[in-house]
Amino acid sequence: MAMGKRKARQESLFITTDQLTPSAGHPFYQKLNQLLAESQFDRWIEDRCASFYSQTETRGQPSLPPGVYFRMLLVGYFEGLDSQRGIAWRCSDSLSLRAFLGIPLDAGTPDHSTLTNTRKRLPQEVFEEVFQFVLSIAAAKKLIVGKTVGVDSTTLEANAAMKSIVRRDSGEDWKEYVIRLMREEGVIGADEKPSTDEVLRYDRKRKDKTVSNAEWKSATDEDAKITRMKDGTTHLAYKAEHVVDLASDLVLAAEIRPGTAADTATLMDSVAAAQINLKAAGSKAVIEEAAGDKGYHAAATIELCDFLGVRTYIPEPVLPRPATWADQPEEQRRAALNNRRRMGRSKGKAMQRRRSEVVERTFAHVCETGGSRRSHLRGLVNVTKRYLIAVAAHNLGRILRRLVGVGKPRALQGAIGGFVGLAWCLAALIRSVWARLANSLQRMNGRFRENEQSHPHAIADLPDGEKGLNSTGC
Repeated sequence: MAMGKRKARQESLFITTDQLTPSAGHPFYQKLNQLLAESQFDRWIEDRCASFYSQTETRGQPSLPPGVYFRMLLVGYFEGLDSQRGIAWRCSDSLSLRAFLGIPLDAGTPDHSTLTNTRKRLPQEVFEEVFQFVLSIAAAKKLIVGKTVGVDSTTLEANAAMKSIVRRDSGEDWKEYVIRLMREEGVIGADEKPSTDEVLRYDRKRKDKTVSNAEWKSATDEDAKITRMKDGTTHLAYKAEHVVDLASDLVLAAEIRPGTAADTATLMDSVAAAQINLKAAGSKAVIEEAAGDKGYHAAATIELCDFLGVRTYIPEPVLPRPATWADQPEEQRRAALNNRRRMGRSKGKAMQRRRSEVVERTFAHVCETGGSRRSHLRGLVNVTKRYLIAVAAHNLGRILRRLVGVGKPRALQGAIGGFVGLAWCLAALIRSVWARLANSLQRMNGRFRENEQSHPHAIADLPDGEKGLNSTGC
């Protein structure tokens, strides 16, 4: 057979759809579509969003169907895309994703601007109800336990740079603020304009360079707060808090708050939001236990949880001196001591290990591989909308993993690769054991022949079947 060669060619001006190469589709997205069709997601979301659109079309073409819009956001999570432009390009480039979205080959895929307009049209309540709808699928499949939850939070980098911060009182940016300080200290004259190098040199030498949210704000995203990130750097950020069912790995609530919100102040609010989502999803589960890290430990928070019927399993932080309860209410002292007693038991320690494994894994899936660590949207409402659907996609992946054994599009490739790797390791182990056994038999045969040469009379007295090993080593 002759080798084919790549040549420049002229594309056909017209081509019929029956001449296009069909796509077999991706098995994961086919299973996901089957799950959504079984729960009648498209009919439900169209009825829910009907009030936000015109009932009679007077001009132009129909808008993007809500089912297609939310499917494209699901693609963003499963493909690890963090921007709407990336999602729009990926959907237009893949025939499998076209089949998942239900877009024919002779029609164009939605543009990123269409995604933006649809997000602005739909309120936050619709996104919250989509999140609850996914939980209702899990409840119908009997996958939610909901008795014991784990709570943790992480920071999300906002779509705003520290260079964009301005003074709340005067509206000055950082450079204007430093120039004013230089004039107040007499470094430059009242009408003198320093160069950028002079401003930077003065800024490096001055002592008080603290930046607080009480004095500064972002000029592009006022909801973002100046926050110390996990890696020690300072950025404008938001805070994402997950409430995870420790038995099923499903996220029951995903709350987005300002980056400066304290964990001790938001624990019970997040647990209450998770209980509301469970009720809206049709589940009868009641949250009875909540586990958190030491950042959630506060006597008032633990006492509030006990008052609302939620037992806490929160380790105490190491304090320089023992805590005193002289000026604290008796209810808080009793709640804190009960929490300490629970953490001293084996159940409390096991629950902390389970919380560290499960909750941190949800952040790894949603933020790291799901493309939600940094938001490309601005405003608390917009960030919440996008993040809720990312977590809903994570829950869909957990549901599919329980039903069909695969939770992400690339998991099947990983499973096949893992099987091949396991078979290769097993074959290598068999070869290694066989080689060692053969070497041992050869050494035994050599020692037997040496003994035969050194003691011929003793060997001659042995029975014929025991005078040595044959050539095969048996």
